[in-house]
Amino acid sequence: MAKVLLILVDGMRPESIAACGSSYAKAMLESCRFSTMNAQTVFPSVTLPCHMSLFHSVAPQRHGILTNTFVPMARPVDGLVEKLHSAGKTCAFYYTWEQLRDVAQPGKLDYSFYSSMFHGRGEEADREATDAAIHAIKTVKPDFVFLYLGWADETGHRYGWLGKEYLSVVNDEWGNIKRAIAAAPDEYKIIITADHGGHDMNHGSELAEDMTIPVIVPEHGESDEFITDQINIIDIAPTIAKWLGVAADEQWAGKSFTK
Repeated sequence: MAKVLLILVDGMRPESIAACGSSYAKAMLESCRFSTMNAQTVFPSVTLPCHMSLFHSVAPQRHGILTNTFVPMARPVDGLVEKLHSAGKTCAFYYTWEQLRDVAQPGKLDYSFYSSMFHGRGEEADREATDAAIHAIKTVKPDFVFLYLGWADETGHRYGWLGKEYLSVVNDEWGNIKRAIAAAPDEYKIIITADHGGHDMNHGSELAEDMTIPVIVPEHGESDEFITDQINIIDIAPTIAKWLGVAADEQWAGKSFTK
């Protein structure tokens, strides 16, 4: 049975992948099994609402988280982690933004590691989270691994999206992505994506710069046939569940982008 590694770079606009100067990213776009630079996120295009929609496959208006402050759902929806946990799958989170602790219900993660990216530790924290994910993949081999890299978003807020500082961090993140993929046994299928884009020094609007995200599936693990329809961030959880042989929740609004 396949395992899955989901890598998310916060605030990574599709244009930044080619513009950041990473030779690995360039080669990835040329050799990957599937990619789209025109997938869509949800509105508001804000980090926690986007992650809740990714993991619960419903719009923010359904799960009720509209800002970066978590509130309990009025009508709960089991997310990807809850569905995998109920099916006996092991799940692991490695992240650098503390609010992501609320994406999964307490007690449903088998492994987790948090390293704060603030107080001048952005690049170091993302590197530490990557190292922790690599260690888990090599040792305990969780069925589902989520690696979140947050420093590009914070750099965009400080210096502007697509500026030299932001692109330098995106380049660094592709170095982390390279290390994580190199460490993953071939049984792991992999998705690389973002939660939202950004414009000027912000995001959250319905502008295309904020709403458009990349979705990339490297040449790794078993092959699939992909659906070329418009992909939304809410389609990621159903795709991962399908790969892991777990039924999607009946309340999920997204659909798998594999046939």
